[in-house]
Amino acid sequence: MNQRYPGYDVQSKRQGPSWNEPTRRAIDTRVSVPDQPRFFDSTQWLVLRAVCARIVPQPSNRPPVPLAALVDSKAFQRHGEGYRDARLPPLPQAWRSGLAALNAEAQTLHSKAFAQLSDHEQDALLAAMQKGQLHHPAWGTMPPKVFFSERVVHDITAAYYSHPTAWNEIGFGGPASPRGYVRLEANARDAWEPAEAKPDDEGKARELNHRVR
Repeated sequence: MNQRYPGYDVQSKRQGPSWNEPTRRAIDTRVSVPDQPRFFDSTQWLVLRAVCARIVPQPSNRPPVPLAALVDSKAFQRHGEGYRDARLPPLPQAWRSGLAALNAEAQTLHSKAFAQLSDHEQDALLAAMQKGQLHHPAWGTMPPKVFFSERVVHDITAAYYSHPTAWNEIGFGGPASPRGYVRLEANARDAWEPAEAKPDDEGKARELNHRVR
């Protein structure tokens, strides 16, 4: 249950004035991404799923955001930001090389695939990557530290907050096209945005958020 915005479901805006048909199509495409690899091979897919689970742990009381599938889709469609750190290859190649190198590090250190390691062992390898302390030849010329910051953290967290499930958790109304947002200053919200629950008014927030459109 969403404790901060009880009763709020951003998808209830679907047929309201907030979303037009292009917005609905874009969101439908995002939530229908198949939870299976189209770009990565089976080994890379297992590593990616394990990495996603450590970077953004998700609660067990709701369906998870399919992070690995969203990253795979981004690589499959060759979607990028239009720029990249010169120390990294293009996004698809960076991900394939980085996942293979991380798996090689796990095999060297633990004689196991990364996905077979304990949570603690996985976290230790990811922390070493973040600090630039991994040196397996499989990394080639790609700096592990840069891969961690520019691809792992960036792409996985961006995937999470691109999904309506995450929007519900933070009370975000979605693209809001064509209506748009008006009250953009801190601690202000448009009348159709959800109300954050306080300890003494959760019931009131739930009632309000059921009516938000």
